[in-house]
Amino acid sequence: MVKKAKSARTKNPAKSSRRAPAAKAAKRALPAQAPASPTVAKKDHTVTLTDNLSGKSFTYKVLDGTVGPEVIDIRSLYADTGMFTYDPGFTSTASCESQITYIDGDAGVLMYRGYPIEEIVETCDFLDTCYLLMNGELPNAAEKKKFNYDITHHSMVHEQLAQFYRGFRRDAHPMAVMCGVVGGLAAFYHDSTDITDARQRTVASYRMIAKMPTIAAWAYKYSIGQPFIYPTNEMRFAENFLHMMFATPCERYDVSPVIAKAMDRILILHADHEQNASTSTVRLSGSSDANPFACIAAGIASLWGPAHGGANEAVLKMLAEIGDKKNIPDFIKSVKEKKAKLMGFGHRVYKNFDPRAKVMARTCHEVLDELGKHDDPMLALAVELEKIALNDPYFIDRKLYPNVDFYSGIIFRAMGIPVSMFTPLFAVARTVGWVSQWNEMISDPGKRIGRPRQLYNGQTIRKIPGLKK
Repeated sequence: MVKKAKSARTKNPAKSSRRAPAAKAAKRALPAQAPASPTVAKKDHTVTLTDNLSGKSFTYKVLDGTVGPEVIDIRSLYADTGMFTYDPGFTSTASCESQITYIDGDAGVLMYRGYPIEEIVETCDFLDTCYLLMNGELPNAAEKKKFNYDITHHSMVHEQLAQFYRGFRRDAHPMAVMCGVVGGLAAFYHDSTDITDARQRTVASYRMIAKMPTIAAWAYKYSIGQPFIYPTNEMRFAENFLHMMFATPCERYDVSPVIAKAMDRILILHADHEQNASTSTVRLSGSSDANPFACIAAGIASLWGPAHGGANEAVLKMLAEIGDKKNIPDFIKSVKEKKAKLMGFGHRVYKNFDPRAKVMARTCHEVLDELGKHDDPMLALAVELEKIALNDPYFIDRKLYPNVDFYSGIIFRAMGIPVSMFTPLFAVARTVGWVSQWNEMISDPGKRIGRPRQLYNGQTIRKIPGLKK
């Protein structure tokens, strides 16, 4: 039994229900320019845990962040009670303290360093977002110029890595190649693996943000047997990535500004997402003081899982199974009867509309207009499915709105990006989130190696049959 001690303090509006409207939730955040308040325990705010078998009670402090649910500090629980907590998937457990990203799934809010994602995507480019996530503030003109220069001039990879690619089969999945190549960066850049040196951590972070588009694009080029295209310093981040993906030495390739802008938005929207599976993997790997390249390679491996980074692939697979617009009514009926799954609608975190999906919906239609692909059968099917789901009371009542994966899958297909490259594109975007979270963890004076506990249900002690005493 858990009893919550009543506090005499006035109710903090920042601690109100997570079901508040999105605008209210965004408003209650601290201004981004203000220094973040440290997590504190209120003297008069505790909870009491009572063991109903022994009758013993234990009191624990409640920690108060700047926004979001309060947290019970149970670090001394095992020492006090001899018991662990059981929370598979960490659905009710705060594994760390962070100042980077905040999500209110009930209200449909996503903020980077206090800025709503809708504002960031309209006013910033991807490298502005990278600077913000890494440093806590948006860059001024001088900082922006230097940061853009540093990232741009780290985009080339060591020439020997080109030989490294040739060790893979041509039909290897690009994520398998990326895991190997990113992990292998530690063998080429020894001058940025000392995690106790803040400058080396920064250099390693810059290198991974800058080189990930090159690594991903080369994985694609290798899979289709085309020569590698090197980065071009005159191009902006998203434009450069698309150029490395689709250009060939045979002819000039100009990246459409509309398509480059769409890719830039996609990168921003996927840059970080709080303590998800891959970010937690990066943090857990980093807690052992592993080098940064190994930690990010671990994050890529986690992202590769279809339950995490493969959701947009599942959308296209679903559309292929529907086949034609005339089959949509039967498919919708099957979904309502729970005989089929509607992929790309709803979200595990967002119980309202995914704030990223609003931007992606607009971007999707801009891309289709630019490329003139409204007549593509699968894309036309997706647009029709979107229209029906947005107007069907069944989906509206259950808040099954199109999410970011639904629209990103359509956009990538329209751009000519193969399904095998969907998750690598996710990794290109998420790298800045990973390195920001990793740096925050390494800089935390209270950092400890991760060591989750377990509820053991195996055999008790026994002897091997026939073993002589």
